[in-house]
Formats: sequence, structure tokens, C-alpha cells
Amino acid sequence: MIKLCGFSLSNYYNKVKFVLLEHGIEFEEQLVKPSQEEAMLQHSPLGKVPYLQTEHGDLCESQCIVEYLAARFPDKRIFSADPWKAAKEREMIFFVDVHLELTARNLYKEAFFGGTVSDATKGRVEKVLTHHIAGFRRIAKFAPYLCGEQFSVADTAGYVSLPLVGMATQTIYGRDFLFEAGIDWKSYVKTINVRPAAQRVNEDRKAAIAASRPS
Repeated sequence: MIKLCGFSLSNYYNKVKFVLLEHGIEFEEQLVKPSQEEAMLQHSPLGKVPYLQTEHGDLCESQCIVEYLAARFPDKRIFSADPWKAAKEREMIFFVDVHLELTARNLYKEAFFGGTVSDATKGRVEKVLTHHIAGFRRIAKFAPYLCGEQFSVADTAGYVSLPLVGMATQTIYGRDFLFEAGIDWKSYVKTINVRPAAQRVNEDRKAAIAASRPS
């Protein structure tokens, strides 16, 4: 059985977990934290999570894992059968993961972890993220899902990452950049959260947050 390694505070771990749960793929979970120790680097070359353990070896990077799952379990139809729709789902995931979340991630140290981000970084991120959100707004349907009327694999990325972008910008700049662009991500998350797989991901995330707090 495949094993998903990471922890429930990681949005990219939760993205993969959402896919596995949504499509009824059997898996085990193993709690692993990011680390630069050699034992970790043997599994994940940059010491990041998530990574997947399979009978063939380890696989890292969340989107590579999702692509592997789609190829290994073709009957699960993780991506749409139509090539164009599948390509648009991949496009949407790239926008969320790279153009939005990865850009906003530069703010997380101060927004979520009590650290400090330089004014120069804040200025750069504001300019780049505003531009990227405008591009995302041009392709995202929110009707009610990212790609249209039907839930798709793109929503596993949107569900776990859009809240982080909105909350980080609200904390750092006093403005939710997504909301300012006309993206009601809170309503979107509520729409996704009716799905049992999303509920499981969210419940486990909340439990991990509670466990991480000092008693």
C-alpha cells in the first residue's frame, strides 16, 4: 500500500491527501516533518513534505504525486477524460500552486509564524501577487468550482491554498488581496467543504493545529 508522508499542517500534503480520499485510493499516513537531516533527504531530496512511498521508491513534489496517482489509477479519473478539460485543470493547479501560493509563501514567516519579513520583500510580493491574482481571476470560473460547474482536481489545490493567500495578505497588508480582486474564497471553501474528503482533511488539519499548541 502506498504511504503518504508529511503532516496535516502542510497545504501540499493536504492537497495530495484530498485527492487520495476523494477518489477512494487506499493509503497509509506517516507523520513526517520537514528536515535537513540525511535520513530525511534520502526520501525527499530537499527535505520537504509531502512525499509518497511506493513499492518502486519515494516520490516528492505534490503535483508529481498527483500525476503519478492519475497514471497509476486511470479508472479513478482524477483528471477529466477530455484532453482539453484536463489541460485546463492542470493550468488552474499551476496558477494556484505557483503563481499564487508560492508567491504568498514569502509572507508566511511573519503572517503565521511570528517572524519578520523585510519591507522590500513585502513590496515585491505585493506587486507580483497583485499581478498574478489578476491573471488568475481571468481564468477561474467560480461557477461554483474553479473550472466551472463540476468539481475537479483543480479544486483540491484551491481548497487548501487560497485561504492561505487571503489570510497572509490580510495579516501583512491589512487587505485581503483575493477579496479585493472579487474572489470570495470563503464562500468557495464552504462549497468544497460539503465533500466528505474535504471535511476529513479539514478535521485532521484542525486536530494538528490543536496538538501543536502549548498545553
